Amino acid sequence: MSNAKKVTVSGLARLPAFCHAVIAGDFIYVSGTLGTKPGSRELVEGGTGPQTTQTLRHIERILQECDASLADLVKVNVFLADMQTFAAMNEAYLALMGDDPPARITVGRAELALGAAVEIDAVAYKPQA
Repeated sequence: MSNAKKVTVSGLARLPAFCHAVIAGDFIYVSGTLGTKPGSRELVEGGTGPQTTQTLRHIERILQECDASLADLVKVNVFLADMQTFAAMNEAYLALMGDDPPARITVGRAELALGAAVEIDAVAYKPQA
């Protein structure tokens, strides 16, 4: 029997094929997340930069539901539809992640759901009480 806890955040859009996150022991695995408008499957306007900001805001909300924060992230995977937009993603990313970001990989030329410019998934470490 698994002790993993599936987390779905009320009011945050998702496809029925997955939950927003899974807490497994001291780790939180956040599903691939897009920069959609709150409660909608419609992407925010402005492309990679604004979508990155919105995506990280969604991830922050998911982590809060798991009693964690962006500071608990240990690994982030960023997928870009167009690697030429790396600078816009990176600027928006660092604005929220600060001067001490977690480990990260960025993959370009990805075909993303809903025609998104960016998708991010992540792993956080938060010891369970």
